[in-house]
Amino acid sequence: MEHIELNGKNYKIEKLIGRGKGGYSYLAIYNDQKFVIKKIHHEPCDYYQFGDKLASEEKDYALLKAIGIRMPQLLFIDKEKEIILKEYIDGPTISELIEQNCMQEGYVRQVEEMATLLKEHHLNIDYYPTNFVVQKGEIFYIDYECNNYMEEWDFEHWGIQYWRHTQK
Repeated sequence: MEHIELNGKNYKIEKLIGRGKGGYSYLAIYNDQKFVIKKIHHEPCDYYQFGDKLASEEKDYALLKAIGIRMPQLLFIDKEKEIILKEYIDGPTISELIEQNCMQEGYVRQVEEMATLLKEHHLNIDYYPTNFVVQKGEIFYIDYECNNYMEEWDFEHWGIQYWRHTQK
């Protein structure tokens, strides 16, 4: 896939930037501006059950945005093509910072603040470090997935192990 048309605009696909449980995310360019195009896939996932992935993304985005989670803006949904157009947040993922031994305690504090807010609203997000990007010192949750709160899957009991294991 070299180009994709959405809402009458032709986006140039630069590269694949991620593959998740629900779709493939691509870096795309339109008028010299960067975007993320997420194409929903229907590949089986042994550890997660899906309903309508596109509807879930839209619902979860609205829910997380309403409670104040920092995320890329959802710009457009093409329901027929099962594609989501998102704002591109330029910066390294938490996973990349951990690998480069550049993790900072302030990023952990920020995700802990998010986790507290989410718990107050009876929600969890996917705390895996590839789902967070740092831009100008702030972390952004770049996935829109959220689920009902369960202690075993919150940051304190599950996510933190992936954020601290190689931190200085």
